[in-house]
Amino acid sequence: QAQLKESGGGLVQAGESLTLSCVASGITISSYAMGWFRQAPGKEREFVAGTMWSNTRTYYDDSVEGRFTISRDNAKNTVTLQMNSLKPEDTAVYYCAADSIVVRTADWDYWGQGTQVTVSS
Repeated sequence: QAQLKESGGGLVQAGESLTLSCVASGITISSYAMGWFRQAPGKEREFVAGTMWSNTRTYYDDSVEGRFTISRDNAKNTVTLQMNSLKPEDTAVYYCAADSIVVRTADWDYWGQGTQVTVSS
């Protein structure tokens, strides 16, 4: 049974940084595309960033390009989202996900429980 566990969320002020981590169990992430999604209250879950198996191909939503960085440590079965220059509109629950390929729709195979990120102005 695959499990993804996120951590690192919290409350920060605009302009500050946070690092989210996702530890996988039950799967070997080197065989999976890994991604981050987010969902704000009243909105649909949206794609934030994704990385293919080798970490050489990464994908970002335009709203986070240049501010967020996704990376993976296959040896530790962990994927990380470094978030810099946070804005109030980044406030959401952030979810880690795993699938065979990176797609920008929220129909990935495996999901974590989510971690709350709140950015105050």
